[in-house]
Amino acid sequence: DEVVALGAAVQAQILSGETSAATDDLLLLDVTPLSLGIEALGGAVAKIIQRNSTIPASATEHFTTGVDGQTNVAIHVVQGERELAKDCRSLARFDLKSIPPMVAGLPRIEVKFLIDANGILQVSAREQRSGKEAQVEVKPTYGLTDEQVEAMILESFDMAEADITARQVIEAKNEAQTILDAVEKGEQSPVWKQLTSEEQEGIRAAVQEVKTSLKSKDHKIIRGAIEQLDRKTRRFAEIMMDSAVAGALQGKTMSSAGESMGEGPSAPHPFAKAQIEESQPTNLIERAEANPETPGESEED
Repeated sequence: DEVVALGAAVQAQILSGETSAATDDLLLLDVTPLSLGIEALGGAVAKIIQRNSTIPASATEHFTTGVDGQTNVAIHVVQGERELAKDCRSLARFDLKSIPPMVAGLPRIEVKFLIDANGILQVSAREQRSGKEAQVEVKPTYGLTDEQVEAMILESFDMAEADITARQVIEAKNEAQTILDAVEKGEQSPVWKQLTSEEQEGIRAAVQEVKTSLKSKDHKIIRGAIEQLDRKTRRFAEIMMDSAVAGALQGKTMSSAGESMGEGPSAPHPFAKAQIEESQPTNLIERAEANPETPGESEED
């Protein structure tokens, strides 16, 4: 309370225009008392603006979808230092609707957090391929006392180890589910028949092991099952990649294939042609004759 009172007194003097030797070298900055972010897949928190960031503040992160054909994305804005959204303070919810249905992972959703000088938070979400956008406005500090902020920070310290462990399990399960979906799609492709029966059985056994590991609360067990499945599907992935490249180039020459790829990335600014001055080559024999005592050179050379 004393620090807050002193800061308010200093700020009042600065705003009044009066000068004082005691405050000439002081600079007061407003900061965010708690981190701000959104709920990610599985319930983990993706922090976008960190605690103690100076105000005004702005930050942007990119996300994508987790299900094929997903047309709506729910954005849950949270505040706090915990790793899981259920343990943080909920600020707002809004939906980004009418996204064109695409394969999971293909949409590129830009989430932007902006805190103005008055402490008002604006959160916007925009799908960059279609241009669909939605936003919400909220005041993060509304309804929180200094004691509540301090209690939330101390609680995050006390629960740090348990929170990190829970987050690791969520991230491992998300990765495992993504790989399982990819293998399931791969089994429906003609490339699957190019594998031997032993390879197919090995992949199915590894898939079952990953599914069993999802019941565990130990992220190391899940990671181990993922690595085993990765080894079993390595040749399968190579065959699928070769098949995709061959299909893309079928019936095309190298020239036409290059044209279909476009011009490629452009430079951020035009380049000027290099100017090289031509000079006459130096005759090494004449140099040797002119300098017979040059170190490292003998008369025999």
